[in-house]
Amino acid sequence: MTSVPVPVVVKDDEVKIKVTSIGVCGSDIHYYSEGKIGTQVVEYPFAVGHECSGIIEEAGPAVTNVKAGDLVVVDPAVHCGHCDQCLAGRPHTCRNNRFLGCPGQLEGCLSEYIVMPSFTCFPVTGKLNPVQAALIEPFTIGVYSVKQAGTVTANTSALLFGAGPIGLSILIKLAADGITNIGMVEPLDYRLKKAGEIGARYLINPNTEDVEQMVKEQEELLVDVVFEASGEQDAVTNAVKALKPGGRLVLVGIPPAAQYTFDMDLMRRKELTVINVRRQNHCVQEAIDMVVSGKADLEKMVTHHFSLEESATAFDIVAGYKDGAIKAMIDL
Repeated sequence: MTSVPVPVVVKDDEVKIKVTSIGVCGSDIHYYSEGKIGTQVVEYPFAVGHECSGIIEEAGPAVTNVKAGDLVVVDPAVHCGHCDQCLAGRPHTCRNNRFLGCPGQLEGCLSEYIVMPSFTCFPVTGKLNPVQAALIEPFTIGVYSVKQAGTVTANTSALLFGAGPIGLSILIKLAADGITNIGMVEPLDYRLKKAGEIGARYLINPNTEDVEQMVKEQEELLVDVVFEASGEQDAVTNAVKALKPGGRLVLVGIPPAAQYTFDMDLMRRKELTVINVRRQNHCVQEAIDMVVSGKADLEKMVTHHFSLEESATAFDIVAGYKDGAIKAMIDL
């Protein structure tokens, strides 16, 4: 724990937010355990965290979308609005993007207060509780991943690798859209069980079962789309085997070594499409609406709650996959 000055509103379009709930994300764990993600290296001390909700405590004179007292979902990405990517409708790949808890960009939300541009805030007072509101950020990645996968209908066969919060967010989105033919590949049995509770039709443990063979037993012609949310090389290798010709591989997980190796002979013969997912794009309101409607129950993935003072314990438990951890929340 470190004491720092309370941040202040400087620009007319900024808001001061009293943080209410924070989700511990896999990328936070990468920074915590390895000190980096790819080329983004932490220089200590540095506050991580980007999944949060909060109460607006102060708003600049130009702010019109929120007001003091509002509970808000915070989109952690601050785009410039004028580069070629922003003008092309791709603020998530903004040339000047600044992201909460990203080294060299913005200090994270693992703090009592943050100051953000008001456009990053989505009011949810009376619609969501603080934990649900903080969970919107990872859920937007699930929503965006399914959107990026292209046409997904009730007849689509899908396979997911990784039943962590992002994999489960994708599963929740698929299930909410009426997709029932879903398999989950995950080496931790307690996470497999959770995936089954949320909506996976069949479950595969890659440590004890042959993934390709198990998929063939469920889908003779193999699957239409695979969502890789583990960041593991073995998952990518098995995903290529599990996809039918013309299938789509959606890469969502972050590989620790920042690279994958593909069987290009098999990928070429199957003519597979590989789709990369970069966070989310224009999916926050859709994610909020799905939770408000009752179609998506995000709290099903939450396993632990901690105080701000217990943050180190929370990170150790999540990093070590201890005590059945899936999603840990830090509540202020």
